[in-house]
Amino acid sequence: MNSSETAVPTVRETIRGHWLEYLIEGAALAAFMIVACLFVALLEHPSSPVRHAIDATWVRRLLIGVAMGATLIAIVYSPWGKQSGAHLNPVVTLTFFRLQRIEVRDAAGYIIAQFAGAALGVMTSVWLIGKDVIGDPSVDHAVTRPGMHGAVAAFVAEALISFVMMLAVLQISNQRALNRYTGLIAGALLAIFIAIESPFSGTSMNPARSFGSALSARDWHWLWIYFTAPVIGMFVAAELYLRTHGNGAVLCCKLHHDNDRRCIFRCRYHEVATQKERIPS
Repeated sequence: MNSSETAVPTVRETIRGHWLEYLIEGAALAAFMIVACLFVALLEHPSSPVRHAIDATWVRRLLIGVAMGATLIAIVYSPWGKQSGAHLNPVVTLTFFRLQRIEVRDAAGYIIAQFAGAALGVMTSVWLIGKDVIGDPSVDHAVTRPGMHGAVAAFVAEALISFVMMLAVLQISNQRALNRYTGLIAGALLAIFIAIESPFSGTSMNPARSFGSALSARDWHWLWIYFTAPVIGMFVAAELYLRTHGNGAVLCCKLHHDNDRRCIFRCRYHEVATQKERIPS
């Protein structure tokens, strides 16, 4: 689908045409959550030999960050990520809806799939690893919650890292010469945030990711932070990008676009390339 099409599809037609992208978003986030639970259990559970071998907390955080950053990178550059755009996050999808690069029906499909995928991923981890391991306080379903500095610090930290992540994605993905590196930058930032910021908020930036863990753990107390702070951070980043680059600067909402997979979004990527227009930087 592209912006030149004039016929407006029905909801049923949209679902029939784009169900694969929705499924990919859900499955990819489920895989991400499985990896998160596995590595938290491996590095934090008291019975894990890796936990006994690595005493330094910051080293374990760094290793979890590297694992999750690498997982994000792998998803973005996989055939799945190239097709769906690898949002994996309702706030990313909402931000691109705010930027008028995704139809409301597709945004709804993505968001529903992301929440379902996150919940399924944690439930699958319970089945794979065991309820006793996942439910142990050291792992606790990889729940995100404020650290020792409290809820206000967690809220500010979540908003800040969400702002940085979205601004980086917009800056890199909208330059044809750099678009291919968007996944690498996003993965590197995630790794850094987990290593450095997670003592403040647990490093979510993603309400679906936090919901999946909270649902399995039946721990809803701090979920409001992860439903509000990332929205504020990413929306502020989008507004700043629009004010500094203009309304036409956002070409698409795929993290990796220069591939042979179809694009279901309001995409200007190939239009600009064909016209040889200068892409704002």
